[in-house]
Amino acid sequence: MTLEAIAGQFSLEGTVLSIKPLGEGFINDTFTIKTGEGSPDYLLQRKNHLVFPDVPAMMDNIVAVTEHIKKKVADPMRETLTVVDTKDGKHYYKDEDGNYWAVCVFIEGTMSYFTADSPALAREGGIGIGRFQSLLSDFKTPLAEVIKGFHNMRWRFVQWDEALKADKAGRAASLATEIGWIESRREEMMKFQSLVEDGTIPTRVSHNDTKISNILFNASDRSVLCAIDLDTVMSSTVLNDVGDALRSYTNTAAEDEPDLSKVSMSMDMFKAYIEGYLSEAGSFLTPIEKEYLAFSGIFITFEQVLRFLMDYIDGDTYYKIKYPEHNLVRTHSQYSLLESMEAQYEEMKAFVKQF
Repeated sequence: MTLEAIAGQFSLEGTVLSIKPLGEGFINDTFTIKTGEGSPDYLLQRKNHLVFPDVPAMMDNIVAVTEHIKKKVADPMRETLTVVDTKDGKHYYKDEDGNYWAVCVFIEGTMSYFTADSPALAREGGIGIGRFQSLLSDFKTPLAEVIKGFHNMRWRFVQWDEALKADKAGRAASLATEIGWIESRREEMMKFQSLVEDGTIPTRVSHNDTKISNILFNASDRSVLCAIDLDTVMSSTVLNDVGDALRSYTNTAAEDEPDLSKVSMSMDMFKAYIEGYLSEAGSFLTPIEKEYLAFSGIFITFEQVLRFLMDYIDGDTYYKIKYPEHNLVRTHSQYSLLESMEAQYEEMKAFVKQF
């Protein structure tokens, strides 16, 4: 089935002039749809139903949160995504090969960044996610769990225990030190997970993929516009979003940097992100959420150490690798970041307490 035929299933304005690939997505395939003058352009995406096994539920989540945001902002067509339905009223189209497709309106006059390369940009990223969460802080509709156990440490440890027991690649015996890193922190991580499960730490709408490239900026003045790539929107603690951003923004090196002397947490980037985030989110967070803001970076970075090491033990079945030891290098690099965060934890907590 051609891209033109797929696009024709959706309620688009104007005439389709061209459909071209956009970027190199790791999960979804994205295309731009250009239309005639006076009509909006669109983004067409083939959703990866292997990563997201229930695409219809995922699209329901996206529509629910974007419709909620639209009621609160000055420019609903620019300050959040706009999903375009099919001609028969669905939020997605399933083609004859079982692929799922979705369309949203292309937001003109915008720009994005692939990395947060300065404290100023980290602060803007914090504003973007804080604003997204704030707009949804009164959202009450239940959301589907589109990825089982995402950022759920109890589930991660179930997977971890199974991986160690199976030892599919026969590597566990050589990893006593690395396995010790995980086990020595199990109790601490499960304490945080329990606070989420018993409601001490509230469950809210969270984005769950808060890298800087998922924030859209106005091209005219580089101000934050909105959060995008909402496929992973679910109900969880919003601290997951903060922790994921801190793991990404504050690392002084790539997540697979083999030279561990280059890896650390930048306190300047931490402070900038937290300052921006709390300028938007500080009004709705509870005291215990604020108390665990600094720990959230440790929690999510630990989770990534566990996941890289678990995949190495499993024989590299989840993450794409460029060489045989890639996942082990990732494990060591992320662990160095984790240690840097732990070493600076008291200073991190002290900074949060100022707000």
